[in-house]
Amino acid sequence: MTRNQARQLGQLMCDTTYDILWQPATGWLTDRLPGSSLQCRVGAGQATYHRFDPQRKQHLITYGVRMVEAKQQPDTAHGWLSSREIRKRGYFDGQLSPLNLLAHTCCHEFAHLLQQNAGKRFRGSVHNRHFYEILDELHACGGAGAVRRSLAIRAADRGMALSTDPFELPDPVVARKHWQVGEVVSFGAGTREIQGRIRRVNRKTCTIEGTGRSVGLRYRVPLPLLRKAG
Repeated sequence: MTRNQARQLGQLMCDTTYDILWQPATGWLTDRLPGSSLQCRVGAGQATYHRFDPQRKQHLITYGVRMVEAKQQPDTAHGWLSSREIRKRGYFDGQLSPLNLLAHTCCHEFAHLLQQNAGKRFRGSVHNRHFYEILDELHACGGAGAVRRSLAIRAADRGMALSTDPFELPDPVVARKHWQVGEVVSFGAGTREIQGRIRRVNRKTCTIEGTGRSVGLRYRVPLPLLRKAG
C-alpha cells in the first residue's frame, strides 16, 4: 500500500466516523454540551487519538497514516491495542483483518468521544471500565457493524477494497528463537530507522542498545518489527 492510499483510507475513516457515528448521535451529544462539534483529520505519523478542547467545545479525532499502513499486515498490526481488543473481547467474532481493524479503530476513538461527553474520562484512567462499557455497546448495538459496512463500501467505490481475510498472527515462541543476544538489528524506516544491538530477548520484545547516531539510547522493540542489519 502506498502512502497516498493509506492517507485516502484515513480520510474514509474520518468520513465514516462523522456520517455513521457522529451524525446520528449529534442530538443527545449536543444536549449535554450545546455547541460542541467534531473534527476528524488524518495525521502524518502513527499517532491515533481523541482530544477535546473545552474552550472551543470541539472534539478532535486523528487517524495516523502510519497506523493505517501498520494495520494492513499481521506483523505490524498485532501489537496495537485495537488488535488485542478485537481478540480478547470478541469484536467482529474475534477476527483480525485490515477492514475489521480500521473499522474498530473508528469505534475505539469514538468511544473516547462518548466517554469524554459522559464525564467518565479521568487523568490516569482513560481505558477504564466506563470506556469499555461504551465500546462494548457500540459493537452490541450494531454501530460497529454499520461502520464496517460503510467503510468497506466507501473503499470499494474508490477501488481500494479492504481485505476481510483473517490474519495469521506470528508465533511469539518462534519469533524469540529467531534472535540472539549481541545480534545487530534495525527497526523503523527511512529517516526514522534505528540500528542497535540486542541486549536481551524478552517474551514479546527485544531490548536494544542503540548504535551509531542512537548510541546511549535503549529501546524495547516488538519482535516482528526487528530486521537483521545488513
